[in-house]
Amino acid sequence: MVLGYNGTDAIIRIKEYILLPAEKVIFAAGMFLFVYGLVEFLWNLDDGEVQNAGKQHMLWGIIGVFIMVSVTGIISIIENTFGIGASSPASVDVSRANNIGPTTFGR
Repeated sequence: MVLGYNGTDAIIRIKEYILLPAEKVIFAAGMFLFVYGLVEFLWNLDDGEVQNAGKQHMLWGIIGVFIMVSVTGIISIIENTFGIGASSPASVDVSRANNIGPTTFGR
């Protein structure tokens, strides 16, 4: 085991270098598929068969975006539940919170 390296660091790195980039790529692909289907639908308003293909592309694009938003929420829930990740309360510096007192405006 490398000094200063533990399981939480591994999870953070997996999230940062694998999950987040993959999430962005799949989210972008879903948005692209939706826009492609929308253009295909509008471009072929008179052709019913191609129009249905455009509807299918839009539907699967929306499903892909919904899945990626759900995955983001699930990852956030897991991080908050187990206190891991950069957004966990344990990693936030709150040492200056004890120095906050009532305001003295006008005195």
